[in-house]
Amino acid sequence: MHQKSKDIQLHYEGFLQTPCLWVSNSIYKLHQFNIEQKAHSFDQSIDIRLRLGKYVERLISYQFMKDTGIDIIAENIQIQKDKRTLGELDFIISQNNKPIHLEVIYKFYLYDSKEGNDELLCWIGPNRKDSLIEKLEKLKQKQLPLLYSEECQNYLKSISLDSVAIEQQIYFKAQLFIPLDNEAITCTKINKDCIAGFYIHRNDLHQFRKNKFYIPTKKDWLTVPHTHVDWISHEYFLKESDQYLERKFSPMCWMKSDNGELQKFFLVWWY
Repeated sequence: MHQKSKDIQLHYEGFLQTPCLWVSNSIYKLHQFNIEQKAHSFDQSIDIRLRLGKYVERLISYQFMKDTGIDIIAENIQIQKDKRTLGELDFIISQNNKPIHLEVIYKFYLYDSKEGNDELLCWIGPNRKDSLIEKLEKLKQKQLPLLYSEECQNYLKSISLDSVAIEQQIYFKAQLFIPLDNEAITCTKINKDCIAGFYIHRNDLHQFRKNKFYIPTKKDWLTVPHTHVDWISHEYFLKESDQYLERKFSPMCWMKSDNGELQKFFLVWWY
């Protein structure tokens, strides 16, 4: 099964328009990858059954392929020991003849000030099952050190590379969502341009009774909201969204106001 080309194009454009979560090496001294976000037609198919993270990797692979300054040396590299997988390297690329081990991440985080007094602690997943700080720690403690493992050294030798010569960088994009009535969010470490919308509890939806709504599929979370979807009324939206909330799943939603303004938000079950 493969995704429709029109949908992939919208996903790809949404991905390109998503900013990186930080610049330079301002977080944990993790160096953010720099590449021009140049739009062009996406002319490959992607298996629709891929999980969102793997789906995004296909978009990134295509972006690299279109960049004349980048060569993909290897991708999705399984590092194993005694038939047991220790981990995976997302990409080894050459950018302007410089070898780079690149870990790629695309996330959706919501700001909950109750999580701590440091802004990095406050960004959590829509269903509270993951967090930014957990991901950063995993990168720092597990994913990046894998390059220097004995098992990875053996692999690198097979492709005529030495870990000493390889730079490690992170390609971390994210959409961030803040509480509806709270614009006083501190963004000293992260890129505030990543703020893409708000989140709200079902009990607060009454203030949007006159608006229209749409619940995109998870792949369409990448897409910039547009008008060419089947909008539903506030009343019907409450019924449809309850099916998600009852399963303790916070859906991303699009909203269209009377004046045509489009917004995206998460409807959360946990408040």
